[in-house]
Amino acid sequence: MSGRTNGPDGAAEAGPSPTTPAASAAPTSAAPPAAPAAQAARTLAKPQRQHRVGRLLADHAVTSQAQLVELLAAEGVAATQATVSRDLEDLGAIKVRVGGGETVYAIPELPSQQRAPEDHLRRVFSEWVVEVAHSANLVVLRTPPGSAHVVASALDRSGLPGVLGTVAGDDTLVVIVGEDLSGSTMAARLAEMAGL
Repeated sequence: MSGRTNGPDGAAEAGPSPTTPAASAAPTSAAPPAAPAAQAARTLAKPQRQHRVGRLLADHAVTSQAQLVELLAAEGVAATQATVSRDLEDLGAIKVRVGGGETVYAIPELPSQQRAPEDHLRRVFSEWVVEVAHSANLVVLRTPPGSAHVVASALDRSGLPGVLGTVAGDDTLVVIVGEDLSGSTMAARLAEMAGL
């Protein structure tokens, strides 16, 4: 049966279309898209945070501690300005003048021929080395993720007798010991420096 009816003059009248919106309906406005949720800030252990600080100083022209706090926050790392100040001091960061007269933080490279003082080496080991093992003339040191190069660099520069060299990965480094010294003897010495 058709949905049409006859009017008084016999002409067919169409009923309202079921798909036509009612004229009285108010226009709807699209809701604005939801803003992406901010990355939750997390607190990192000192070695991991200082590794981030060093990388940020290498990648950005950081002119102030407040800027560094903001850069860390952008990566989801919570840190106060006082914490960042101590990190910069621990890392030996200094302010250097760059083009345009601006000063930025930088971590100077210790010349390879310059020896790291033993107290510095002990501090590095006590803060970064978490495990010591050995095999034959090799010593294996474990560190937090991303920190093995820090320990390897300090050890290479120390001129420690018996150490031929180091090979560092992400969280593990291998110390090659000379033939006149066993790996177990060197492992014991390094473990003592790390307080293990």
